[in-house]
Amino acid sequence: MTAETLAPAAAPAQRRSWTDAVTPVAASVQRRARLVLGVFRPAAWVLVGAAVVLWVAGQGLGWWELTVSAVVIATTLALCALFLIGRTAYDVALDLGRTRVIVGERAVGTLTLSNTGDRAILPSRVVLPVGAGRGEFAVGRLGPGASVDELFAIPTTRRAVLAVGPVSVVRGDPLGLFERVHNRDEPVDLFVHPRTVPFEGQSLGFFRDLEGLAARDLSPDDVSFHALREYQPGDDLRHVHWKSTARTGSVMVRQYEETRRSHFVLALSCNPAEYAGDDEFELAISAAGSLGLRAVRDSRQVDLQVQGRRHSAETGKKLLDALSALEPSKPRGGGIRDLAVSVAASLPAASVVVLLTGSRTDAATLRAACARLPYGTRVLAIVAHAGAAPALRRIADADVVTVGALEELPSALRRVLA
Repeated sequence: MTAETLAPAAAPAQRRSWTDAVTPVAASVQRRARLVLGVFRPAAWVLVGAAVVLWVAGQGLGWWELTVSAVVIATTLALCALFLIGRTAYDVALDLGRTRVIVGERAVGTLTLSNTGDRAILPSRVVLPVGAGRGEFAVGRLGPGASVDELFAIPTTRRAVLAVGPVSVVRGDPLGLFERVHNRDEPVDLFVHPRTVPFEGQSLGFFRDLEGLAARDLSPDDVSFHALREYQPGDDLRHVHWKSTARTGSVMVRQYEETRRSHFVLALSCNPAEYAGDDEFELAISAAGSLGLRAVRDSRQVDLQVQGRRHSAETGKKLLDALSALEPSKPRGGGIRDLAVSVAASLPAASVVVLLTGSRTDAATLRAACARLPYGTRVLAIVAHAGAAPALRRIADADVVTVGALEELPSALRRVLA
């Protein structure tokens, strides 16, 4: 094989080797350039553009004044850039005393900044994002081995899940032209739980059944005795009632009522079209949390069903965390009637289903929603109607309770369970 034949084959290999060598260098240069350009604030870019325009105009037109203005702007930019020099290597510790609060309470925390190095850290600004807002702390010069604690309080005005952090150390100039940001620590979720009311000293009636709710279906083997019947081929001889057999002369076996687990389902509609405003939506969420907490305390299996999603609430904390993150659903998610269909499909063995909706849901829609739930399921509907007087009515086989304030919920349910 000649040298002319080997040359075309060697060329692609050389190009690949050159590309493999250049790619890491180009990536490093690009990363460093992005870091350098990232310290420029919009005002700095405006001044850079002004300096360039004035310099070109001054040189082209021969106007000394324009050239001097360009030099002054460039000097100002250079002096402001010097403020970026310095270490920001704080050891940051973010401590939230409580990561779960009730709406209206304040979440108090501590931000600890430590200098673990052997050189002092010049004054900096520390930014703590909280949800869509942020708090700023001015930190003075911190010597080697020194630390400083910054206390803060986060007011909560609405139910939400707020991301607190990550903490950012900011170094910049007095004119706000440059800013160097270093992120520290990891964000912490702050759960703002909805308000709830307790049901102290009040039994929730049909929710309290140690062996599940008895259904109308009969079973040859269960725990709830129903009656005696004559023996049929295939019956289990263990259920023969011998005393009745001796008295009647026919073989008699026990018959039982089928029981179901005490499965408590909260079907909360998040469709904004069913609520007259945000107050009604929050009232429905608070009612769901109050009922769910009582069911959890009664050792019930609790599930929260909303449009397109089901939350299993093994504990009250998980239930309230799920309620804190709820947002109004999209119109295509449907309303309370579609939610009832979803409950019937995914939780057919539910013993108690509580439907929660707003004042814009009419009686026909509630009746249709109740009709789509499994047969034999106990249904309770709660309509949140802000400002309305408590009311109780019957729609199909469901008790419908209208509440205008959260504090009215225990007394309204007492009328249902009486």
